[in-house]
Amino acid sequence: MSIYKLEGTSGNARAGIVSTAHGDIQTPIFMPVGTRGAIKTLDTSHIESMGAQIILGNTYHLYLRPGHELIEKVGAAAGGGGLHGFMDWDGPILTDSGGFQVFSLSGLNKVTEEGVRFQSHIDGSYHMFTPEKSMEIQKALGSDIVMVFDECPALPATKEDLRKSMELTLRWAKRCKDYELKPHQNLFGIVQGGLHFDLRTECMQRLEELDFPGLALGGLSVGEKNEEMVNFLNDFTPTMPAGKPRYLMGVGKPLDVLNGIRAGIDMFDCVLPSRNARNGQVFTFDGPMNIKNERYKEDTKPIDAELNCPYTKRYTRAYLRHLFTVGEYTAGLLMTYHNLYFFLELTRRAREAILEGKFDVFYDSFYKRYTANQIN
Repeated sequence: MSIYKLEGTSGNARAGIVSTAHGDIQTPIFMPVGTRGAIKTLDTSHIESMGAQIILGNTYHLYLRPGHELIEKVGAAAGGGGLHGFMDWDGPILTDSGGFQVFSLSGLNKVTEEGVRFQSHIDGSYHMFTPEKSMEIQKALGSDIVMVFDECPALPATKEDLRKSMELTLRWAKRCKDYELKPHQNLFGIVQGGLHFDLRTECMQRLEELDFPGLALGGLSVGEKNEEMVNFLNDFTPTMPAGKPRYLMGVGKPLDVLNGIRAGIDMFDCVLPSRNARNGQVFTFDGPMNIKNERYKEDTKPIDAELNCPYTKRYTRAYLRHLFTVGEYTAGLLMTYHNLYFFLELTRRAREAILEGKFDVFYDSFYKRYTANQIN
């Protein structure tokens, strides 16, 4: 049974619904990243009030602290089960496999056919992630969408190295598929292969033989030129199964998200909105704004009056600049909320435009305004 229902298209852009045990997700959608069971500076009530439909948890970090067994136990006692109960979040959750974090440890890991042996970035202790271990952790976390454990090759890489990595990813995907998850959990496959259309196509076709309910594109936005990623998405995404959700992992900036939607992507995630907020950057329909700039010292306008963010619409740019420059924690809360609200509103408006058959008009209007002023 498919978990995806197509509701409308506008060019290659599409609007749909992904169904999970913890609720439906209207796509296209941006998914806030709660790495360690929380979005930094926010609590669950903030996430609910901004209209987030689904959030992410990080398998690697939650495995190290506080541990998946503890989360499963406490979550069950709290009445929600797993990570849902642990953080008191009733909506859908997606967990990554931990692969990206493990491979990003570079010299601290060793890859074999069995899995990856790595040292914790916290205390240097040794651990082993296999496809089965990743599934064990994600099963305990109880997420609605589980990601297969894949190899994330270091770039730049030759086509031969990318093929070897792809083959290992496919063998690991089969092992993940053979692991029994909880009945409500949906396991997504990850298509790898760099910018090589033929490798990506082969990987996708072989993943389709395993019949995953959804597919993700991994290994993009990791160093290639932005134009290369956009061109690849435009060419490849329309070839992906029409009856399944399409997830672009780790992307990205507002224009990257819109370019992905235009190509036919349904789901996005990135730490950029919250990370950039903590560094003083907020997003507006007139481009990104660096609140640290002297020009905002006496600015009485809100960050973005059009956005109508319930948290930042009441405060002046001068006040937010003051909070940030003196190191008040409230600045992180307000600007993180604002940025995530912006990304959620962006995808909401994109969905509305798709259903009206006017996505290209919406895209052109946003692009011209967003890039014209650059009020940074």
